[in-house]
Order: sequence, then structure tokens, then C-alpha cells
Amino acid sequence: MTEKNKKHDLVVLDMAGTTVADGGLVEQAFTAAAERLGEDPATMIDYVRATMGESKITVFRHLFGGDETRARQANLAFEEAYGELVAGGRIAPVPGAAEAIATLREQGRTVVLTTGFARVTQDAILDALGWRDLVGPTLCPADAGGRGRPYPDMVLAALLRTAAVDDVRRIVVAGDTSYDMLSGSRAGAGIVAGVLTGAHDEPALRRHGATHVLASVAGLPSLIGESEA
Repeated sequence: MTEKNKKHDLVVLDMAGTTVADGGLVEQAFTAAAERLGEDPATMIDYVRATMGESKITVFRHLFGGDETRARQANLAFEEAYGELVAGGRIAPVPGAAEAIATLREQGRTVVLTTGFARVTQDAILDALGWRDLVGPTLCPADAGGRGRPYPDMVLAALLRTAAVDDVRRIVVAGDTSYDMLSGSRAGAGIVAGVLTGAHDEPALRRHGATHVLASVAGLPSLIGESEA
């Protein structure tokens, strides 16, 4: 490979827990959604924690035993609850995340933000942070055919939509959950970086495919630069 071909010009970043510090709002919104449906959130929370990063409708389908109507009701309640928390000013960027994204884009890399949330929630987060001009393309599970993490679909959709690289090995994926790591490794990304600002610890991230583990996404530009040197 030439030096040009070594460059990792597509960077796919998770949102909540990776670039966005939501202070446990996912768990709070799940609790609110369960209570609105008359369910006991204590019976669900362990599964919710274990599947952080997964498409939320998929989580609810499991929790309600495949009852699609119930799952959709729960998902809508979750999205409403999370949206209310976001509107209440309960989210902020992970320290250094906005700067890292800006640096990566200044280096000529395409940055794509992905999430397990629905589009309406993803947009609410972007608006609350004022990130519309900071980020490039954004993807939610519905944009990639409906399957979220741990499937590789959103990473591969980012590749197809942007045409930023000609080889999956030139993709960088960063996230805070085991499912982020699985998604990146299954997509064939050359760098699958776990970050310790969210749901899962270093052993879990490495066990599920992390090639690197960083304290936060703020360290990602340096990691990519070192890998290209």
C-alpha cells in the first residue's frame, strides 16, 4: 500500500457515551418508558445495560417477548422520555469530542455519527448540542435497513453513502459499548477503538473486538495519526 492508501479517511463515531455525555439518560429514559407502560423497570435494567448500543426497538422486542405492538409502544415512550431529558438540557459533549471531530474533518477525513436511537431523537441531540455544522452525515438504524448494532450495517452504510474510502480496512470505528466493537470488527474496520467514557469497561471492549482502548474520543486523532505514521 502507498502512504495515501494507508489513510483512515472514514471515521464512524457513536453518540451517547462516546461523543455525547448523557449522564445515564438512557437508563433514566428506559425507566420512564417502563413505568409509563405499567412495567417494573428493575426487571429490565440489567438487560438494558448489557445491550447498550443496540437499536432500542430491538431491545424492547426482546424484553416484551416479541410482542411487536408492545415493543413499539415502549420504544415510543422511550424516545419521548429521552427527548424530554434532552430538551431539559441534560446532555453535553464529552470533553474534547467536538474538538476531535473538528480536527478529524480538518485533516480531510469524513466523520459519520451513528446511534441506536431513532432519527427524531438523534436530531434532537444534534440540535441541543448545536452540532449541525460540526458533523457530517449521521445515521440511525432505520437509515441502514433497520438493523442497528451489533450488526455491521451502519458502518457499511457509512462507507456506501460517503464513498470516502475504497477499503473497509481504512475505516475507523469508535464507541463505548461491546456492541460498538462488534459492529466495527464485523464491518472489517482497520481501527476499532473503545472509549472509557460510557457503558462498558476495557476488558469487555477488548473481548468484543477493540483494537485499541482510549480514555476518551479526544485521543482518537492522535491514535489515527500514529497508526498512519
